[in-house]
Amino acid sequence: MPAPRQLALALEHPVSFARENFFEGPANAAALALVESYPDWPDNIMMLVGPHGSGKSHLAAIWAEMSGARIAAARTLDRSSLTGALATGALVVEDIGPDIEEAAAFHLLNLARQERAYLLLTGRSPPAGWPLALPDLASRLRAVPVVSLAAPDDRLLRAVYVKLFADRQLAVDEGLIGFLVNRIERSFPAAREAVARLDREALRLRRPVTRALAAELFRSVPEEEVNR
Repeated sequence: MPAPRQLALALEHPVSFARENFFEGPANAAALALVESYPDWPDNIMMLVGPHGSGKSHLAAIWAEMSGARIAAARTLDRSSLTGALATGALVVEDIGPDIEEAAAFHLLNLARQERAYLLLTGRSPPAGWPLALPDLASRLRAVPVVSLAAPDDRLLRAVYVKLFADRQLAVDEGLIGFLVNRIERSFPAAREAVARLDREALRLRRPVTRALAAELFRSVPEEEVNR
């Protein structure tokens, strides 16, 4: 009879958006500098632009803690939701893009200017290329200073993986870290999910967390991604 497998309990490891858990590197240094320079911004409306998983939401959360800002998803904005949106004098609007409700966005930008409130927008692309129907909104968004983030580089990802494993009290070697950096999607959420999957599978199989286990678990990832 085969030995019974250990049940992997789904224990929560909550994601912390505290400043001390933000990893700084060349890909995000300018964006972090902007957040930490508050309230001495070049404009009261600023925008962070970067790919999925580059750290925009973490930076927005850090700034919200500093400024007392509320956080709203762009998809939830409409004219009726703007009442009191700037009550604290600061607001984060996450994931703004070309599908934004244009009348609401136009009204929000005007309100922020009139009330001299601080507004931090986050999105995946700069608004200069968005096909907007309202010319006045397009011109106002083009005037918003943009600070870009890139996907994390190898050095930053290595530090992230080491910290994620340490948070779970897992001692791992450099071979595993290098494998994950080269194999897994280059984003912070993907790194967190990879570490969580490895931890769960190691518990289930009662095996150590090693490069060999990672190779088995992530063998479905296309080989051409390894040396990208």
